[in-house]
Amino acid sequence: MVQKYESPVRIYKYPFELVVAAYERRFPTCPQMPIVLDCEIIEDNVFDNGARRDTKRRCKIAVEAPYLIKKIIGVDVVFFIQQNFLDMKTRTLNIEATNESFATRVEIFEKCRYYAHPENPDWTCFDQTATLDIKNFFGIEHSMEKMGMKQYTQTTLKGKEIIEFFVNELKQEGITHVDRWVDDATVTSTTAGAATNTTPPEKPPLCRDNSILDADYIAKYLGQLTPLQESKLVQLRKRFEHGTSEHPEPDYQTLLRFLRARDFSIDKATGMLQESLQWRQEQRIDSILGEYKTPAVVEKYFPGGWHHHDKDGRPLYILRLGTMDVKGLLKSVGEDELLKLTLHICEEGLRLMKEATKLFGKPVWNWCLLVDLDGLSMRHLWRPGVKALLRIIETVEKNYPETMGRVLIVRAPRVFPVLWTIVSTFIDENTRSKFLFFGGPDCMHAEDGIEQYIDTDKIPSFLGGSCNPSIPTVVETIPAKLYTRCFLGACHCTLIHEGGLVPKHLYKSESIEETNGAIQAHDHHGLYKAVDLKPGQLFELLIRNTDPKSVLTWDFEVLKNDTLFAVFHTEKEIEQSGNDDFSSVFDGPDFKEGTSYKKIEQSVKCRPKEGVQGSHEMASTGTYVLQWMCPPSCDGPAQLMYFYEILSSANYKGSMTSLQSGFSSNSLQSR
Repeated sequence: MVQKYESPVRIYKYPFELVVAAYERRFPTCPQMPIVLDCEIIEDNVFDNGARRDTKRRCKIAVEAPYLIKKIIGVDVVFFIQQNFLDMKTRTLNIEATNESFATRVEIFEKCRYYAHPENPDWTCFDQTATLDIKNFFGIEHSMEKMGMKQYTQTTLKGKEIIEFFVNELKQEGITHVDRWVDDATVTSTTAGAATNTTPPEKPPLCRDNSILDADYIAKYLGQLTPLQESKLVQLRKRFEHGTSEHPEPDYQTLLRFLRARDFSIDKATGMLQESLQWRQEQRIDSILGEYKTPAVVEKYFPGGWHHHDKDGRPLYILRLGTMDVKGLLKSVGEDELLKLTLHICEEGLRLMKEATKLFGKPVWNWCLLVDLDGLSMRHLWRPGVKALLRIIETVEKNYPETMGRVLIVRAPRVFPVLWTIVSTFIDENTRSKFLFFGGPDCMHAEDGIEQYIDTDKIPSFLGGSCNPSIPTVVETIPAKLYTRCFLGACHCTLIHEGGLVPKHLYKSESIEETNGAIQAHDHHGLYKAVDLKPGQLFELLIRNTDPKSVLTWDFEVLKNDTLFAVFHTEKEIEQSGNDDFSSVFDGPDFKEGTSYKKIEQSVKCRPKEGVQGSHEMASTGTYVLQWMCPPSCDGPAQLMYFYEILSSANYKGSMTSLQSGFSSNSLQSR
């Protein structure tokens, strides 16, 4: 497989002629590149009255490889042929290098360019590309490819430092200027000492037109990238460099986000980005900031808004999910409108990230979400609402990857683990790792509270902070400029109110399916499992816990006949029986030997079409038992679908106390 490397443009703030003079000092050896043992000139030709010079060198390179590989290939050094093509008239130096050793087994080709900056003639640009194709190399092709590209990218980091070193060496010798080449026939006499300073004012680095990527731009706007990551970004950029009116050319921040989302796989990132660009065109996303009109019911009852920034400079969005009437909003504006609202927020986030980058003088390429769950209850587990949430998550994951830097879940109540159990499976693993949970009333001031991430004067008063945004009687739409003012410091967070219940007279739809929506939505993902129980039969799941303070959550729905449910615990470690899931641990030898079982969740009777959710903080190790039973008095078998998950204690900062099972049936969801 051919490995390819492409560098961004690197800028030297010296004239081309001085850079060339510094470059020549690298030969035949230089201390910064100890692997270059020698470089012998085998051809050197000058043309056009000194304007052009072609130089061919044979370079001896030390093999940087483990001892075993050196023994396999039988050499400690290899030879490369380097050809330089210097044109002083056009102010360019092209360098090509190929391997002489093992040429029939390995093809290495490197091409470098030094050239005058197109905007500032007193600066010099440098870029390079390289390909490595190992066809047959003693059966260790894959290992050699990985090692070769790793070592190559390490040496590229030294290139700019070497030029800077020799430029400084020239300056120490009093050489600060090298005359440009001129044709003798065009030389005109000048008066000594009458020269004027014609150096143009310093201009910003490249990439202002988004056409060329340079290292200074990367450091300022994208952050630290490895040479291989830079190379991937350059290569992905070339695949999208000719934008159209239908598919505008993505900026570098967008390209980098999609690369990160696909572990810097160019092919995977290309496919993902192409699908997203097509989606943006079909949904007119590029126009959403200017065209979107917030529905009146959303303005008044949606409890979320932008609010300053976190300590890392990320724009901060606060959502008071616990006081949001999910059913009321969904019935009054519909699922599509809530999705459009979310996309509008995401587009605002992209804009605010760019503003933050300029404001703080460092790359800010994601935002922070703070979710206040105070007030969260079983009504938030209304199945159509969960289904709409999953659709929103799926859309955002596909089209706004790597925009979420941190998610702070504060005042998480006991019911929250159940909701997290349902939705977390649909969130990308990398995004899921950015969630931090804070339960209990001390979520802000505790040693490991949210003050680690947000300054106290930017934490709203309803979370115990000193920021007290004014809440108008009538909530009005905040103009974009006020979002910015709030972000920059002045607080105008009029959207972060308590939400409240949406009056039923504002409902536009009563036809939303409320029976088994979430179960049906999950089935094709394989989250839920089905089980049938004969009258009097038990079904038990044994969960071994080795992580004290982790949280066990469950969600199940009874499809047919009544079912009894309870949870037990024993300090003894018991294995699940291999094929006989319907045998009870209470009938086994462990129980007869006097094993102590404690019922930690009292038995509840679940009727058909009822969904049951619950969680329990597993304070100790041992075995936990989820038990379902079809009562002997039933006239037929019971049917249920269940799902459970264990949430690591490392994800929780605060108290998570036991929650007895709660119901989310249709009757209990009505108000």
